Amino acid sequence: MTSDLLAPLDLAFWNIESAEHPMHLGALGVFSARSPTAGAHAADLLAARAAVVPGLRMRIRDVWQPLDLRRPLAFGGAARETDPEFDPLQHVLLHAPTADFHAEAGRLMERPLERGRPPWEAHVLPGEDGVSFAVLFKFHHALADGLRALTLAAAVLDPLDLPAPRARPAQPPERGLLPDVRRLPGLLRGALSDAGRALDIGASVAVSTLNGRTVPALTAEPTGTRRIAGVVIDLDDVHRVRKTVGGTVNDVLIALVAGALRRWLDERGDGSAGVAPRALIPVSRRRPRTAHPQGNRLSGYLIRLPVDDPDPLGRLGAVRAQMDRNKDAGPHRGAGAVALLADHVPALGHRLGGPLVSQAARLWFDILVTSVPLPSLGLKLGGNPVTEVYPLAPLARGQSLAVAVSTYRGRVHYGLVADAKAVPDLDRFAHALAEEVETLITACGP
Repeated sequence: MTSDLLAPLDLAFWNIESAEHPMHLGALGVFSARSPTAGAHAADLLAARAAVVPGLRMRIRDVWQPLDLRRPLAFGGAARETDPEFDPLQHVLLHAPTADFHAEAGRLMERPLERGRPPWEAHVLPGEDGVSFAVLFKFHHALADGLRALTLAAAVLDPLDLPAPRARPAQPPERGLLPDVRRLPGLLRGALSDAGRALDIGASVAVSTLNGRTVPALTAEPTGTRRIAGVVIDLDDVHRVRKTVGGTVNDVLIALVAGALRRWLDERGDGSAGVAPRALIPVSRRRPRTAHPQGNRLSGYLIRLPVDDPDPLGRLGAVRAQMDRNKDAGPHRGAGAVALLADHVPALGHRLGGPLVSQAARLWFDILVTSVPLPSLGLKLGGNPVTEVYPLAPLARGQSLAVAVSTYRGRVHYGLVADAKAVPDLDRFAHALAEEVETLITACGP
C-alpha cells in the first residue's frame, strides 16, 4: 500500500476542521435530464466510474512516525493512502426527488465528511419535474483544492477531449540523511528569504486588522448550519463593463460582490456607511494542466471591498487598483499570503495548533471571494448536459458568507454559501447581486 505525506497546507485544512466547521468544498451541477430515470442512471454511472479513479480511493490517516528519516518533522502529520476497503456505494448517494436543488444541497453541505474513509461524496438529486437532476460533489480541502477537485469530478463525468496533464519532472535522488554541503549556501539564503517573507506577511496581517467598520452580518457567531443560493449572469454583460471601464473580468466580478453587499446591508437596515470588509481572494499556484503535486498550492490576495462607496464605477476602480497592487507585489507577499506560512510549521504543530488557527480566521479576513476555473467544453453525465455549475466554498470559523464564482459556456455562476442562522436572508443577497449587474451596466452608459 503506497502512502504520501500531506503537504503542510493540506494538513492545516485537515486539523482545523470541526463538526461545526466542515472543511469541504463543493460544486452543485444541474443537468438537463433526457428521461425521468436519468438521475438514477447517473448515480449508477458515478459509482462505477469512481471505482477505477485512483484519486477517489485515497483516505487520510494519521502518521505518528516518520515515513522517511529525512523528514523527521512529519511526526504527528497525516498521509494519503489507498483504502483497501473502498466502496463507491458509500460515496455516491441517490436521494428522493426534490423541487429545490439549492435547499437540499445546503442541508447536505452541513454534514462533515467521514474521516475514516476517502473524504468525498457525490449526492444525486433527481428533480421533481422529471426533466432535470443535480449532483452535489463534496471534496475535503485536504484531499483537493479547486483545480484538483475539478480533475477528480471530471474523471467520473462523460469523457472530455482534453490534453493529458503534464507529468511531474523527475527529481534527482536524495543521497544520505543530511543535505549535500554544496547546497548549504543556497539553503541558508532560502531560509533567510523565507524568514523575511514570514515577517512581511505577519506585519501585513497586523495592519489589515486596523480601520474599517466591522460587519456583524459577515462575522456572526457560527452555528454549523448552511444555506446555499446561486446567481447566474451573462458573461457578455461582464465583458461589456470590462471593455468600457478596463481591468479584468475578475475585477468586475469582485466589484459586483462589493455592490451587492452595499445594497444588501442597506436593505436589511445594517447600513453600509464606513463598511470596507476584508476579502480574501485565493490565488492558485498550480498550473491548470499539471496533475502533480496533488496537495493544495494556494496563496492569496487581501483587499478591502469598497462597500461604502456609493458610486458603482468608483467601487470597480477601487477593486481594480487594489488587485493591481497585489499582482505587482506577487502572491508571496502581503496579508493574503498567510497560507504560505503553513510550510514552516512542523506537522505536530498543525495538529496541536489547528483549533487555535481556526479561531484566528476572523482576525484575518471577513469574506472569501474565490474563482474556480471550468473547461469551456460542455460537461455531460450519461449524455445529459450540464446547464448550471455552482462552485461552493467552505466557511471558516467566524465567517458567515463565502462567495465562489465560475464561468461556464458564456454564463457566470455565483455559488453562495452562508451560515443559515446568521444569514437567513441569503436569497436577498443573491437578488442584490443580480440587480448590481444592471446597476453597473447603466453606470457605464450606452
